[in-house]
Amino acid sequence: MTEAILLVGGKGTRLRPLTVNTPKPMVPAAGVPFLTHQLARARAAGVEHIVLATSYLAEVFEPYFGDGSALGLHLEYVTEEEPLGTGGAIRNVASRLRSAPDEPVLIFNGDILTGLDIRALVATHESSGADVSLHLTRVEDPRAYGLVPTDATGRVQAFLEKPQTPEEIVTDQINAGAYVFRRSVIDSIPQGRPVSVERETFPELLASGAHLQGMVDSTYWLDLGTPQAFVRGSADLVLGRAPSPAVPGRCGDSLVLPSAGVAPDAKLTGGTVVGADAVVGAGARISGSTVLDGAVIEPGAIVTDSLIGAGAHIGARSVLTGAVIGDGARVGADNELRDGIRIWCEARLPDGAVRFSSDQ
Repeated sequence: MTEAILLVGGKGTRLRPLTVNTPKPMVPAAGVPFLTHQLARARAAGVEHIVLATSYLAEVFEPYFGDGSALGLHLEYVTEEEPLGTGGAIRNVASRLRSAPDEPVLIFNGDILTGLDIRALVATHESSGADVSLHLTRVEDPRAYGLVPTDATGRVQAFLEKPQTPEEIVTDQINAGAYVFRRSVIDSIPQGRPVSVERETFPELLASGAHLQGMVDSTYWLDLGTPQAFVRGSADLVLGRAPSPAVPGRCGDSLVLPSAGVAPDAKLTGGTVVGADAVVGAGARISGSTVLDGAVIEPGAIVTDSLIGAGAHIGARSVLTGAVIGDGARVGADNELRDGIRIWCEARLPDGAVRFSSDQ
């Protein structure tokens, strides 16, 4: 069966402070590192050998996943000394592949949560005889993405980077970050320098007459690049909206890891996750949020669509909406933190220090 490359080298700068101590693919989603869901989905589709292209905080992956046998996989790790971009990272791990020149190799971006039918993408690749096949998804506002128009047979016509004017938006199909490459195409990527597969490799292949095939699969798809998207992705995994065989427990309104302590009258809804050894106090209400390992939510706090870092502390009656609290930070009692605020790791907010409304 097909082997795969997983691109997990990104710095995750848009996710800071979540990624100060942890590379993005290792940030927990639905109780396990996000990468676990991707590996488990690949394994369920029949993939057995995966090469992880790592760069930022590369040293944390192998101690956690080892050789992959616990997941029924054979994992290998290749670390980039210098960041090489998506294409350069793919080329950099080519020596670890076992596929023959004409065989397919799957490639996944490490920050996409998707319900993609992986077997169908491989089948499309093989039946169309393409050099590269791309998973495409449809989005309402494609301006933030690269557009990929296709003809009636699904053959890719062009790659249009981040269109701005209405005239440029010729399709709602975007590159969804999962590909099947013919092995020989990987070997043709220039070695030892940064290469963007999106901006360089694909357009050059198209210009040279190569066959690039698009497969539109509009199942669940989410780019986990921002903290808000990451929190939503985790909640959707818990709720069962996003499929993954790796969620540790039944799908439902919340997921509480066994060693966590949650007061009987606390209310957990909307796909909330409470991590190992975390504590949720009396009367607290947590909705659609992720509370990482060892964090403390004091009595009466209200936390919505937020991410509370490992070992962080949220004071009594504080109200958080769309907030990101770094590892080990302490938010005092009676604070009010709103949309998009990021409190850095180990930061200290005194009681009643930040509000958006009157204290009366």
